[in-house]
Amino acid sequence: MTDHPETHEGQGQIRISDDVVATIAGLAALETPGIAAMSGGISEGLAKRLSGRNAQKGVSVEVGQLEAAIDLRVIVQYGVPIQEVCRRLQQNVREAVENMTGLRVVEVNVKVEGVSFKDEEPEEPPPQRVK
Repeated sequence: MTDHPETHEGQGQIRISDDVVATIAGLAALETPGIAAMSGGISEGLAKRLSGRNAQKGVSVEVGQLEAAIDLRVIVQYGVPIQEVCRRLQQNVREAVENMTGLRVVEVNVKVEGVSFKDEEPEEPPPQRVK
């Protein structure tokens, strides 16, 4: 990793948007064993409507020229050791963002907002009552 990953001599600048970092972080989070889903709150839904931006559900980021800070809101699977899963989550997200963007991740904060009691399989629709 270079000291200034967004600047290349004589070639111009490379800037990585908050949405790109949020997407990488969200996908890395969902790949972590024990994480059932990302959690989005009312304020996130309101912010999406007001800004017109499609932010990654359950992920907030602050991206500078060299560094990124990431906040995650997750739902864990029932029965998993939450502290261990969250440490693995922090490591996975940090590695994914740093490897793909060259940014130094200064913190990955995790807030567990729920527990999933079963695999989230879509329920079968009730049988049709009339033809």
